[in-house]
Amino acid sequence: MSAPQLAFSRSEFAKRIEKTRKAMEDREVEVLIVSDPSNMAWLTGYDGWSFYVHQCVIVGPDGDPVWFGRDQDRNGAKRTCFMSEDDMIGYPDHYVQSDVRHPMDFLAARLEERGWDKTRIGVEMDNYWYTAQAHASLQQHLPNAAFVNANSLVNWQRAVKSDQELLYMQRAARIVERMHQRIF
Repeated sequence: MSAPQLAFSRSEFAKRIEKTRKAMEDREVEVLIVSDPSNMAWLTGYDGWSFYVHQCVIVGPDGDPVWFGRDQDRNGAKRTCFMSEDDMIGYPDHYVQSDVRHPMDFLAARLEERGWDKTRIGVEMDNYWYTAQAHASLQQHLPNAAFVNANSLVNWQRAVKSDQELLYMQRAARIVERMHQRIF
């Protein structure tokens, strides 16, 4: 498979992750589970329209983030994220729309394998894509973890734009101005 086509440099993503980890530290969050698609894209480049199934990005205490989602969507992560395939976890289809298992059951086991099962885990509690059942599953399968509300933690990091983001915004503004002039 060819290298992913990233909209931003690897160093830009590294700065974003560093900002996020600083905010995590300020809020005493050791591991962050991000389910908002915009926040996932900002942290990793992941650009998938598969948010109709459970997916997230996990920011641990060090190293690259971890992408988690439906196994068939892992190919999209390979094409849009900078992380290695070892940091892309896909869950099998028998977790999708199941009444007897939940994708977060699978994620909980992966967090335990990484030694993150006894940490303070931040989750986006007031986020459309983080469901009550997702939360209940994580709590059930990670009884030694402490869950804290980290809603908007990444959003606030996104609020201050980098030089590259500002350049892209300026370019977009010129395009819209030309479009409006043409329409007028």
